[in-house]
Amino acid sequence: MKVLVLEDEKPIRDFLQVNLKRAGFEVTEAATGEAALAAAREQRDFDIAILDLMLPGISGFEVCAMLRREFPRLGIIMLTAKSQEIDKVMGLDSGADDYVIKPFSPVELLARVRSLYRRIYPGENVLQENAVQLPPFTLMPDERKLLKDGLEIALTPTEFSIVKLLMEQPNKAVNRDDILTSVWGQYFMGELKIVDVNISRIRQKIGQDATGPQYLETVWGFGYLWRAQHC
Repeated sequence: MKVLVLEDEKPIRDFLQVNLKRAGFEVTEAATGEAALAAAREQRDFDIAILDLMLPGISGFEVCAMLRREFPRLGIIMLTAKSQEIDKVMGLDSGADDYVIKPFSPVELLARVRSLYRRIYPGENVLQENAVQLPPFTLMPDERKLLKDGLEIALTPTEFSIVKLLMEQPNKAVNRDDILTSVWGQYFMGELKIVDVNISRIRQKIGQDATGPQYLETVWGFGYLWRAQHC
């Protein structure tokens, strides 16, 4: 696994690099947003990016948004301070898949990285599934693609995992807690709102609005369901 680390504080950057390398990951460091973008554009094969949000010059939010546009399947984890609640929301809105709150332990960080990596690249020993047809959408689990009218919709690894979970059981309401556990893992220490932020991004990407068909529906006080339009 190739990991891009963006952190302007050298002690934290060294801490991340040592623990990631010790776990067997290939690490590229960047101290500025500009350097991180240059590395991503030059190498183009990173699996995960770990981004600090508060940086001199171009912010981590901007880097996150640019990386998401240019590398839709890149897994992105943001680093945020515990007191900066708005940063979590802004980071997720910018396209991040997950966040880790400073200070964090190596065990927590590596667990998050591995969990996100598994969402990007499911194990080879997992039986491959057939495509799920819910017109106008086609879910292709083998290739981790979502098509609408034959055109691919660029989803993040986390967004794809949510869509897969819901589309494989159409018209069934799935509890937000169950979505959180299924996608982020049972040891996720964050907040439920991370589910809502990702649902909002998915709705935008699939072109759902108030005047059109409601494919991804909210079940108030419970969770979400994918409405099959032609069952």
